[in-house]
Amino acid sequence: MASSSTHLSFLAGRTSPSFSSERIALSPYRGELRLPNPRFRCSAGQSGFFTRLGRLIKEKAKSDVEKVFSGFSKTRENLAVIDELLLFWNLAETDRVLDELEEALLVSDFGPKITVRIVERLREDIMSGKLKSGSEIKDALKGSVLEMLAKKNSKTELQLGFRKPAVIMIVGVNGGGKTTSLGKLARRLKNEGTKVLMAAGDTFRAAASDQLEIWAERTGCEIVVAEGEKAKAATVLSKAVKRGKEEGYDVVLCDTSGRLHTNYGLMEELIACKKAVGKVVSGAPNEILLVLDGNTGLNMLPQAREFNEVVGITGLILTKLDGSARGGCVVSVVEELGIPVKFIGVGEAVEDLQPFDAEAFVNAIFS
Repeated sequence: MASSSTHLSFLAGRTSPSFSSERIALSPYRGELRLPNPRFRCSAGQSGFFTRLGRLIKEKAKSDVEKVFSGFSKTRENLAVIDELLLFWNLAETDRVLDELEEALLVSDFGPKITVRIVERLREDIMSGKLKSGSEIKDALKGSVLEMLAKKNSKTELQLGFRKPAVIMIVGVNGGGKTTSLGKLARRLKNEGTKVLMAAGDTFRAAASDQLEIWAERTGCEIVVAEGEKAKAATVLSKAVKRGKEEGYDVVLCDTSGRLHTNYGLMEELIACKKAVGKVVSGAPNEILLVLDGNTGLNMLPQAREFNEVVGITGLILTKLDGSARGGCVVSVVEELGIPVKFIGVGEAVEDLQPFDAEAFVNAIFS
């Protein structure tokens, strides 16, 4: 859509547009999408719009620190022993204190490699006289974790490119919260004035389209679904992106079937989906976000490696962290894989999918 303006302009009269969640059907006979005429269109300078959108979503994370803080309460309880250890710390007890600190980090799933690195760095700084009090040790601990996250987690903002529509594929194993995360992300994007189209590419699970349609209603988005049991996911996503391009949508959110990372046949289907959307919009998908269940802790690493090798993961969504005491896995997955965490799930509410902010995370687990 041609416009030099960098702000959104709804051209539907003076009143606010009413959003619809009308179902768009993919005809098995003619391969056509039936979409009602849009009630408004969204005008934005494409480069400036996507850059501003990514920054705006990231800035929202700063104001949602309380949600992140409460969401990591169980991990914080695990790590509370560190405060007790450092409260009356003295040099003679360094080895005992660091051993117990190491245990606390391991229990919270920081992983052995990262834990040893953190503890040995603290030991060196203590013995060299750089750290002389419990508060200095804790600050150094927080600084080490923050440095790891900042070093390999720099692109936490959504990278949506410069063409419309931007395409985001959501992938993951069954039960990780993939479709729910897509719905919550749609809500967040809509709240920033983005015109969002959903694509129900989960063609294996019978209830998947119904679940996504409910999210479409809740968020005021329109949705492309397949008709017929034998519809291919790649076809559904391709048609959705084509419609998004023709109708001036800003973002197309593509759901995919949940699959085990060891099921190579289904993993190959993701490659087909990726190629299909790339044929419609050059450079798409802009983001491939892998949803991982925070309750699995370090067990998420093999999943992430396999998905990354197959389709090239650009970012992670870590869910269900509010029910887990293993928040250290956030550090592990970033350090091990070098893939940025884009969002974290810290509750059941629709607004509890939070943009990841490394500093807020560190402050939340080390109160």
